[in-house]
Amino acid sequence: MKTLLYIGNYLQSKRNNVSSIHVLGPLFASEGYQVLYRSSKINKFLRLSSMLWACVVYRKQVDLVLIDTYSTLNFYYALLCSQLCRLLGLPYICCLNGGNLPHRLKHSPYLSGLIFDHAKVCVAPSLYLKNAFEYHGYIHVTYIPNTIELKHYPLSSRDFEAPKLLWVRSFSSIYNPQLAVRVLKALRDQGYDASLCMVGPDSDGSLAEVKHLAKTLGVNVHFTGKLTKAEWIALSKSYTIFINTTNYDNTPVSVIEAMALGLPVVSTNVGGMPFLIEDGVHGLLVPPDDAVAMSTAIASLFEDPQGREALIAAARQRIEQYDWQQVRLLWLEVIG
Repeated sequence: MKTLLYIGNYLQSKRNNVSSIHVLGPLFASEGYQVLYRSSKINKFLRLSSMLWACVVYRKQVDLVLIDTYSTLNFYYALLCSQLCRLLGLPYICCLNGGNLPHRLKHSPYLSGLIFDHAKVCVAPSLYLKNAFEYHGYIHVTYIPNTIELKHYPLSSRDFEAPKLLWVRSFSSIYNPQLAVRVLKALRDQGYDASLCMVGPDSDGSLAEVKHLAKTLGVNVHFTGKLTKAEWIALSKSYTIFINTTNYDNTPVSVIEAMALGLPVVSTNVGGMPFLIEDGVHGLLVPPDDAVAMSTAIASLFEDPQGREALIAAARQRIEQYDWQQVRLLWLEVIG
């Protein structure tokens, strides 16, 4: 039995959504691997220290280290952990999660090389990231999509009388949550009896800005705070459209989940989204930060019921390839 050390933001707080470490770790354990996690420390310095210390303490026990790699502050966690793994002779895999990693590759080529040149393999959850890494000369990049267990996502019948918008993400400026409020305002100005529910924790103070904008525009928004996976899936049955407003993205699990649940998706056309959704086939893609374009796309789904149903069916069919029973085979080949 192989032992894996999974390094990432293993946080359990009201300010953080579930990340890939929470999803993949238990799935690896279900395949018979022993999985060690780091780190659940909220303090950033203590979190980094815990990650590095685990590499040292478990160096003789661990067969492979998995490092969740993002493009902002966590990039430096990956940098330091990867270099310590090199020093200790520990093989490591970079799990690429940051939708803005191409920007990091371009502007930090030396530091990127230190991390990615020495990885056993870099795992990209989207062809968008795989292509970006290959463009910058990294050839040992494997595409393994983000995964869900499809059995937990039943299709639900919905009443499409009105645009009932559902937004699920953490409140962070890079996800542009204010756009959701502006889209709601645009739809109501067009005469639609539209509503909006926003699910997620406040990551960087954006929640207060979103609430202020809603008050300023005179629209009512339902804020739930952070919900468990089961809670928001149950909530989704009451909504008709899933919107993704982000300025940077990879292939977010929340969008994959929405497609699995039969929620039509309208998303900004950024990052890995066009690799996940073919515009007009599996969902609708619009320019970023454009409330008019997004509200127009949403309205079109209510003007063409037949086209909407075809989109829902195609999205569900596409998401079948993201089921763990399919994705597990790719991971088992990489981990060994």
